[in-house]
Amino acid sequence: MNKAVRKIQRPLAVMLLGAALASSLSGCVGLVAAGAVGGTLAASDRRTFGAQTEDKAIAVKAETKFPSVVGDAGHVNIASFNRRVLLTGEVRDEAMRNAVEREVRAIEGVVSVTNELEIAGVSSYTSRSNDVLLTTKVKASLVDTKDISANSFKVVSERGNVYLMGRVTQREGNIAAEVARGVPGVYKVVKVFEYISEDEWKQYQAKAGN
Repeated sequence: MNKAVRKIQRPLAVMLLGAALASSLSGCVGLVAAGAVGGTLAASDRRTFGAQTEDKAIAVKAETKFPSVVGDAGHVNIASFNRRVLLTGEVRDEAMRNAVEREVRAIEGVVSVTNELEIAGVSSYTSRSNDVLLTTKVKASLVDTKDISANSFKVVSERGNVYLMGRVTQREGNIAAEVARGVPGVYKVVKVFEYISEDEWKQYQAKAGN
């Protein structure tokens, strides 16, 4: 991993963990974390700039659709990485679960959808706040892990379940999953990776200056 990038990531991870702990009751932690990491480390992202832009657009478009499909009967989160979408949260029934997925698949640019929506009651504010903190802790643990680049991973937490996304090798994915499993409070780790070859990994490392 590029030493310069790691030097940037480590203090950011500490800062984000502190911000999460201080601001979990404000409902703004996710925005703080996403803005800080995205603005500082976007250049080392393994997605193209176009893909990063599309991922943001996909999320915005999906979030405008959810109120008419789910209303107050569910709680849906969307994460898009390299146009591959992960859906998490809770919905009323199977029909609503399928409807949400159908709406997301219809968004231009979406390559695939992993539907992890649970048929259950809407999660509490406390549960969601705990998930925000858990995401930050997992991300911080990845930053301090050798042989992987934390910025290559997107971390999503839902009811204590941690979902890992990113363009990584199987080796990197396995290391990250083991790290995430070791974080207190993690119930389960689910890999939602787009795998690349070791040759592609070497190309990224060369570009990063290793």
